[in-house]
Amino acid sequence: MDILRFITAGSVDDGKSTLIGRLLHDSKSILIDQMAAIKRQSINEDDEPDLALLTDGLRAEREQGITIDVAYKYFSTPLRKFIIADAPGHVQYTRNMVTGASNCDLAILLIDARNGVAEQTKRHALIVSLLGIPHVVVAINKMDLVDNSKEIFDRIASDFSNVVKAIGLKDVTYIPISAKKGDNIVTKSVNCPWYQGEPLLHYLEHLEIQKDVNLTQARFPVQYVIRPQTEELHDYRGYAGRVISGVYKKGDKVTILPSGAESTIQTIEIASSEVEEAFALQSAVFQLQDDVDVSRGDMIVKSESLPKVQQELHAVICWMDNKPLVKGNKYLLQINSLIVKSIVKEIEYRIDVNTLQKEQSPAQAGLNDIVKVTIRTASPVPYDSYLQLRANGGAILIDETSYATVGAILIQ
Repeated sequence: MDILRFITAGSVDDGKSTLIGRLLHDSKSILIDQMAAIKRQSINEDDEPDLALLTDGLRAEREQGITIDVAYKYFSTPLRKFIIADAPGHVQYTRNMVTGASNCDLAILLIDARNGVAEQTKRHALIVSLLGIPHVVVAINKMDLVDNSKEIFDRIASDFSNVVKAIGLKDVTYIPISAKKGDNIVTKSVNCPWYQGEPLLHYLEHLEIQKDVNLTQARFPVQYVIRPQTEELHDYRGYAGRVISGVYKKGDKVTILPSGAESTIQTIEIASSEVEEAFALQSAVFQLQDDVDVSRGDMIVKSESLPKVQQELHAVICWMDNKPLVKGNKYLLQINSLIVKSIVKEIEYRIDVNTLQKEQSPAQAGLNDIVKVTIRTASPVPYDSYLQLRANGGAILIDETSYATVGAILIQ
């Protein structure tokens, strides 16, 4: 059974946490004691359980009526397992959405039917586009509060389609819902007879995600070099890691980057058993025929399909630190298991999330700003364009003093 990772995002009080609670409730994924606790804490006029409490776990968040951090929930149906990230709605927590969405297959963008497309909706849609999330559901929520109006649904869908064209989103599906009432969440709602599509859970269960995995560009970042140095394994040298894309087979010609040394795969082990091949998302141990120098942070790639190896990177960054990003600042750059020193050479432009216009050569970037930069690294970095291969085009900047993550990088 495969796993679908998705994130819910939208403006404050658009119903993200309630939607997740409804999915968990209607798919019978809530324990009896959890449900009892929710009913005890719920305060509303219609005596219905407040399902948002399933994800709004902190008391301070509940008192403010907002979700501050990304909350993760897990549930499954007979067809698929799911991992949900509930992103905060406030603009100052945009950085939380970036971290929550970085590994997602799908994004659900909620829009309050009473308010239409808001500024934060555009911001989240832009981040979804930049992160290359392949599938998007626009869930137009609280349809019960606008009399399930088809005209309002169509108008909001039309408004958002203009955003889609501007930022280049691809696979977008529109669904009218009421998270509180359960309309079009697990079963089709009789309150929207004009809607001919499928309910949200049916869409999530049947979405094809296998084709999103890149099986052509083989990339294997080395996480650990295994040297048992025992009497029976005195000459054993294995390279452990996770195949982030592509397929590797015994006998494949490979290149070790950034050094450029070449060799051939001699054996492949998965879960201590020798196998003929390893493919994307599997953890494996490779042994090579030649005694070449391979260390943690190096990348083993098929010689027929090499990534770029450069020291100057052009990238889009979502800035995640209270201290501003300024030209000349030095950071550690981490891409997969490779960590190198780096310096920000240039801030080329800042993206205005409201107008999608580019402000050229800003003096600095502040918290939650999205900027295009040029970065120079101390040693060569093997990478792919993020839009072509997310697994080898995403990186982070780390503060050298505090070791805090200060920027999410999408290499161009």
